[in-house]
Amino acid sequence: MTLSNQLTVLRIVLTPLFVWLMLSESSALRLIGLGVFTVASLTDLYDGYHARKYGETTRWGAFMDPLADKILITSAFLIFVASGIVELWMVLIVLARDVLVTALRLYAELKDKPVITSKSAKIKTLLQNVLAYLLLFLMLCSERSVFGSAIADKASAYLHSPVVYVAMLALTIYTVYTGAAYLVENWQTLRAVYLEVRSSANA
Repeated sequence: MTLSNQLTVLRIVLTPLFVWLMLSESSALRLIGLGVFTVASLTDLYDGYHARKYGETTRWGAFMDPLADKILITSAFLIFVASGIVELWMVLIVLARDVLVTALRLYAELKDKPVITSKSAKIKTLLQNVLAYLLLFLMLCSERSVFGSAIADKASAYLHSPVVYVAMLALTIYTVYTGAAYLVENWQTLRAVYLEVRSSANA
C-alpha cells in the first residue's frame, strides 16, 4: 500500500478516536481531540499532493480519499449537533448529498467507469474543514476550567450566535450545489453506466 493510501486509512482510523475524545467530559481530552482532528485534516492535504508528486495515484485512493474526508467531517458536525451548536436538518442534508454522491461513485467504479471529483467539491471540503476547526476551537475556548470565565463566555456567545447559523446554512446550500454540479459534470459517465445496467437487465 502506498504512503498516500496509508494516510487515507490513518484518517479513517483517527475519526472514531477524535469523536471519543471530543465527547469526553475532560477538557484535556477534548484538547487532544482538536489535535487529532488537525492531524487528520493535514493528512488530507498531504496525501493527494504526495500521490501526484510521486506518481502513486490509484483508483482505490481516488475513491477512498474523499470518502475519508466525508467520514471525518460528518463526525465533527454530528458532534456539533449533539452540543446544540448546529441544526440537525442541515447536517442531514449534507450527509444525504455525500451518501448519494458516494453511492454513485462506488457504482461507477464497480462498472469500471470512474468519475472525477470536481473543483467545487474540493472547495466544499476545504470550507467544511475550516468551519469545523473554528467551531471545535471555540468549543474548547468555552471551557471555563481552562480559559477562565471571560474568554469562555465570549466563545460560548460566538458558538450560539446567528453567525454560526448563517455560516452553516451557507455551507449547506453550497454542499447541495456541489452535488448538483457533480451530477452535471459526470452526466455522460453516469448515463453510460445506467444504459449499460439497463441493457444487461433486458438481455
